[in-house]
Order: sequence, then C-alpha cells, then structure tokens
Amino acid sequence: MVLGNNKSTLIGLLFFVAFFVQFFLKIEWLWLSELQQDEMYKRWSGLFLGLLIAFQWLLSLVRTSKKLRRYAMSMQNFHKWLGAISPLIFYVHSMDMGYGYLLLLSYIFFSNTILGYFNLDVIKNNSDALFKGWMVSHVALSLIITILMVFHIVMVFYYK
Repeated sequence: MVLGNNKSTLIGLLFFVAFFVQFFLKIEWLWLSELQQDEMYKRWSGLFLGLLIAFQWLLSLVRTSKKLRRYAMSMQNFHKWLGAISPLIFYVHSMDMGYGYLLLLSYIFFSNTILGYFNLDVIKNNSDALFKGWMVSHVALSLIITILMVFHIVMVFYYK
C-alpha cells in the first residue's frame, strides 16, 4: 500500500484519528460543546454536513452522464478531499456519535469514510473483482447514510 501521493488520504486519516481520540478521551472544547447545544447551530451545522453528504453524490452523476463525464477526474479529486475533511465537519456538528439510529448512522458514516480513504488509487490494485466489491460497498454504505440522514432530518423537525 502506497500513501505517498494520496495527501487526501493522509489528511483524512489524521482527522479520523483526531475525532476518535477526542471522542474516547472525552476531550471537549467547552465553547463548541455549548454551541452544539444551541438549536439554530445544530440545524445550520447539520445542513452543512447534509450538503456535504449530498454533494458527494455528484461524482456518481458526473460518472453516469455522457455530457459531464469529462469532469469525472477533477470531480473525483474533489470527492476525495471532501471525504478527507468529513470527520472535521462531523465534529463541528457533533463531538458525540449519538445513540440508537444516530450511533448506527455515525458508525456507517465513519466506516464509509475509512473505506473511501483506502480507495484503489491508495492500495494500488488493478483487480476488477476488488474494484467492483469496493465500489458496491462504498455506494451501498453511501445509500444507507443518505437514507439515515433524511430520517434524522425528519425526526429533528418532526419532534421540535
């Protein structure tokens, strides 16, 4: 496995490890923790995180559209960088992983993030079977994340 040319993977792993270090060691920034209790802050930071998740689907759109396919390589690079900073955006929204379906959403979100960091450019394997398995897994987890995200949004606004 070669990580040298994959700066987005290295930075993403740094953000990923930082999130879990603060989570397990209960390290909190008091000002951010207090901010995350504010209803409007939660909504706006959630909107930002939701837009990041929705924006990640643009790569699929670009890849499947004949008119947009020429942008696929630049979009893929942007997709990787958004994935790299996603633990930071998650942290800004919530320092915690939640309970129940939110914990499930968090686990799947971070599992898919790790899966994205170790894409085929990183592991340098040209196996067609590995590519298909990786792609199906990444897209399936992305679908589950999107469905749980929409469910979360509905629950937040329905019960407020």
